[in-house]
Amino acid sequence: MAFKIFLILVFHVIALLLSVAAELRRSTATVRTDSDFNYNYCVYDSNISTWYGVGAALFLMASQVLVMVASQCFCCGKASKPQGSRAWAFLLFITCWVFFIIAEVCLLVGSVRNAHRTKYRTIFSQDPPYCETWRDGVFATGAAFIFLNGIVSELYCVFFSNDSETLEPYDGEAAIALIP
Repeated sequence: MAFKIFLILVFHVIALLLSVAAELRRSTATVRTDSDFNYNYCVYDSNISTWYGVGAALFLMASQVLVMVASQCFCCGKASKPQGSRAWAFLLFITCWVFFIIAEVCLLVGSVRNAHRTKYRTIFSQDPPYCETWRDGVFATGAAFIFLNGIVSELYCVFFSNDSETLEPYDGEAAIALIP
């Protein structure tokens, strides 16, 4: 379980770094003038932040899948005694999924909107075109929720593994004695 927890941490760190890089490399636009054809148009710079955002979303998804596989999705594992660590694990399980969904939405919406390019042109006598770009902070919000999801996921795995270490069956559960 320790290796899985370490791998989950590594995936979260990679996703966090990619989302911060996506925020720093967001697309910007400038208005250029084409004097030969008498119109203004938008010129966008690099589209790399879209791919950083998609990569961060994929690493976050891989981490979430690994968390669910490591814990057997909380509900598919063996029954255990109702105790404090199980209650904390359930609360962290729900919180982990909420943070995951918010982070994924931020990363994917930011990536899609960052890839959007306006193709407006105006004649010289009109106002310059409005070059759409996504506002600051979408990828940063995703990074914040990746960070929170990483903390909650690690705590969830620890509480779940503490809960799973009890080998005694739950009192209300039937147990079969295998006597040779």
